[in-house]
Amino acid sequence: RIKISYYMPDAFKIFSRQLASMRLLFLLLLTLADAMLTGTHTRHIRAKPKNLSMKLADDGILGVGVIGAGRIGLVHLEALSSCESANAVMISNPTINKAQAAAAKYKLQAFSDDAMDVINHPDVEAVWICSPSQFHAEQIKACAAAGKHVFCEKPIATDLAETLAAINACNDAGVKLMTALQRRFDPNFTRVKQAIDKGEVGETVQIKLCSRDPAPPPFEYVKGGGGLFKDMAVHDLDMARFLMKCEPVEILASGRCNIDKSIEVLPGAEAYDTATILMKFENGKDALIDVCRQAPYGYDQRAEVLGTEAMIITDNTYPNTARIFSADFTGNADMPYDFFMSRYKEAYVQETLAFVDCLVHDKPAPCTGEDGLIALVMAIAAGISAEEDRWVRFSEMASLLCDLALDTGSLPTGECLVDFTLPSGALNYNKIISVLENKDEAIAV
Repeated sequence: RIKISYYMPDAFKIFSRQLASMRLLFLLLLTLADAMLTGTHTRHIRAKPKNLSMKLADDGILGVGVIGAGRIGLVHLEALSSCESANAVMISNPTINKAQAAAAKYKLQAFSDDAMDVINHPDVEAVWICSPSQFHAEQIKACAAAGKHVFCEKPIATDLAETLAAINACNDAGVKLMTALQRRFDPNFTRVKQAIDKGEVGETVQIKLCSRDPAPPPFEYVKGGGGLFKDMAVHDLDMARFLMKCEPVEILASGRCNIDKSIEVLPGAEAYDTATILMKFENGKDALIDVCRQAPYGYDQRAEVLGTEAMIITDNTYPNTARIFSADFTGNADMPYDFFMSRYKEAYVQETLAFVDCLVHDKPAPCTGEDGLIALVMAIAAGISAEEDRWVRFSEMASLLCDLALDTGSLPTGECLVDFTLPSGALNYNKIISVLENKDEAIAV
């Protein structure tokens, strides 16, 4: 089977062969020099020591590889094509004809059916992971081992243990990890955040978020997808924290099946297509979220922040601003966007630009792996609340995280619950990550 292919205009074939020969000779000389110095042949990996700041793209153009040629992979390729500081080099997909078609459309050098070909490509400095969720954690760890920065579609992983392992692999290797929670980069939500940060609304009093899809997804998509809170509401949970600018301390969630009765046979939160969530934060303020898998009028994504001085609210996004005024109707001429890739097209571009900028100029990732971890913890807590029909304190989640730490001997039983919880009742994520970062060392001891 074809594993890797390259597109090369005829005019450059001879030059490319010469360049390849020169590169091969250069690598051979390096290998021989290494053997002379050490007495052995060594495989060089670009992984960096822990906590070492690593700046790539010294020529100002970041070499990017993309894993996954499905819908979201193509969205990110489109976004990368509009970024002057990035060059998409290669794409992989298990169904290789999809990778081939994407490479042809976006003028990529190469394509493959194996994600490792992307990760190990010498011209790839950062990898965009757009594969199915169950592959994210292993691919992140492979990128870290190869010294490649990572942009990963949510979730980082489908459980806490794998999420923490992926984050710590990147921390240990000194590579940057960005969780793609694209709503943070949407112009509407960005403007709301600016109003809060600039004090235009005064002190925040209350936050309301609404998230409704145009139509429910197929049964097979919902089955095994993690449920309504992990799959859908996770964006709103993250946005509530992003706008509130502090950590949640308590959550109450209610889930129902009101639209697609076929999913009622599924376990836990997978059986919900409608939910209401109330979160209390460290600052004493509340956020209210409602989510539903179906809104017959289109993709409904709105935010409202009430402050002591003003209120700011967003509307849905439409294909145009045309309005009709008639004897029996006044309003938008067309319905809101009915597909997330249309609705968030600009957000995908902006998050891509933000991560490329952070790599080229060695800045912190604009949405970190830790942000992805916290979003997952909130979604898990919401699922527990809905299942048990009660308020869940986030301090209770410390016990789940302690189980991971206690298995390694990183903390004594008594210390774990105390150290993982702040006086406010929020989780101490910095402590959690630092303790579990020493997991391998603890096992060795």
